[in-house]
Amino acid sequence: MADVLVLYYSRHGATREMAQRIARGIEQVPGMQARLRTVPAVSTVCEATEDSIPAEGAPYVSLDDLRQCAGLALGSPTRFGNMAAPLKYFLDSTSSLWLGGELAGKPAALFTSTSSLHGGQEATLLSMMLPLLHHGMLILGIPYSETELLHTRTGGTPYGASHLAGPDSDLPLSDSEKQLCSALGQRLAQAAAKLQ
Repeated sequence: MADVLVLYYSRHGATREMAQRIARGIEQVPGMQARLRTVPAVSTVCEATEDSIPAEGAPYVSLDDLRQCAGLALGSPTRFGNMAAPLKYFLDSTSSLWLGGELAGKPAALFTSTSSLHGGQEATLLSMMLPLLHHGMLILGIPYSETELLHTRTGGTPYGASHLAGPDSDLPLSDSEKQLCSALGQRLAQAAAKLQ
């Protein structure tokens, strides 16, 4: 079985649920399995220290998780049209992988959650692509052959999966968002399988 890493940061749970849906899509592809990982929060006033194992949810990611994965799904809530700081902080620590070209040629896909429909979903997905392009990863989106992309009234973009969480970050994933997350996971796993 080849691992596809589903790496995310989630504050209110929506991005975590998207990660789980993407993981289910990955695991529908024979020979592929999802490895869910997250990153610890960071502090704006001093270096935060967290236990090495989170109190709940997925384990924290390591560089080895990236090194060993056959593909990567990267997810973050939107922060002013950009990825959340904890995810960026982790990605900034991946220089050793970049120097060795260890992610070059691996497929990657992106997902995000916002509190408003025009809250920067596409800008966030585009900003998340940048470090992956520097690593030489192959970016996958969602093609319009996924017909839910044409009809969704919530999240969903050709740049990756997205979710409209609402102003209180409590809206559940819509049926369209669930379907697009699963489709993105399947597409990523299929690409990873073909590239292996």
